[in-house]
Amino acid sequence: MLNNVSIKSLLAASLCAMGLSFQALAADVAIVIHGGAGTILKKNMTPEREKAYVEKLTEAVKKGYALLQSGVDGETAVVETIQVLEQSPLFNAGIGAVYTFDGEHELDASMMHGGTLNAGAVAGVKTIASPIAAAQAVMEHSPHVMLSGEGAEEFALSRGMEPVDNHIFDTERRYKALEKARERILKAGIAYGGQQGNERIGTVGAVVIDKQGNLVAGTSTGGMTAKRYGRIGDSPVIGAGTWADNSSCAVSATGHGEYFIRYHVAADICSRMKYTGVSLDEAANTVINDVLVEAGGDGGIIAIDHDGNIAAVFNSAGMYRAQIDTDGKVKVGIYKDWIE
Repeated sequence: MLNNVSIKSLLAASLCAMGLSFQALAADVAIVIHGGAGTILKKNMTPEREKAYVEKLTEAVKKGYALLQSGVDGETAVVETIQVLEQSPLFNAGIGAVYTFDGEHELDASMMHGGTLNAGAVAGVKTIASPIAAAQAVMEHSPHVMLSGEGAEEFALSRGMEPVDNHIFDTERRYKALEKARERILKAGIAYGGQQGNERIGTVGAVVIDKQGNLVAGTSTGGMTAKRYGRIGDSPVIGAGTWADNSSCAVSATGHGEYFIRYHVAADICSRMKYTGVSLDEAANTVINDVLVEAGGDGGIIAIDHDGNIAAVFNSAGMYRAQIDTDGKVKVGIYKDWIE
């Protein structure tokens, strides 16, 4: 009769023949999500609104965790988790996306698989209901990494995604924010459309480790309120807003996108782990609280490393976030401290 050691040895040998490992098969799953970072202060939050954020973040993270526990691949879990947030008017992605200066919505998204290093992204799309699903389609069914505008919409149509009217993303809250930002911009005579204030912040994202031991990251956003001239931020830029590599970590970012692009934030965190041997927490804190702060950039990241360790680091007042670690412990946060 075979004992447990013999069974494990035979299983390991069989998996090795298939190019897999016993450790990968038995990997513990974990997930961390974010709903944007910025000047999020408790004094400005009503109890009802805080409750709504906590409930939606909890719903999304639990859905993703349940999918991972059931054995689905990380990319499916990332997409379905982010879609919960894309479909909520609470967040700047999908329904609830901010407005451009001209009163439309231009959406961006990306995802990356840490095992294959394959990636996909869409930028500046107006008629795709779920940009993260389109990013997955680009990753899995296109020879390209990033598609933009009408071309990305045509590709999504070719993959069976029905186009939607841009107005389905409308919300009164975001339109009021546009009016305020546009008034300030015009009063200041800023030709380019740059602005100060919290309206430049807002993104959703998810990173996971699945049962196969793969790391996957995804990010989706409506961009910057009152943006002009087809501005694209970091969210669809692989290495800036999204990165995943099984040898180090997976990251999704949120914040002032121009800085995240310039400093290659998502990939830099994983590279510091990979090439200097520092922990995920140290790498993330160095990039977010040292490099970015010194440069004048604000925002944050969520990340998971190849051992299932989680980081949620931000230099802004708050970041909507939730996680379930490899022990199944759930945590939700909005401000600096986690909500007990």
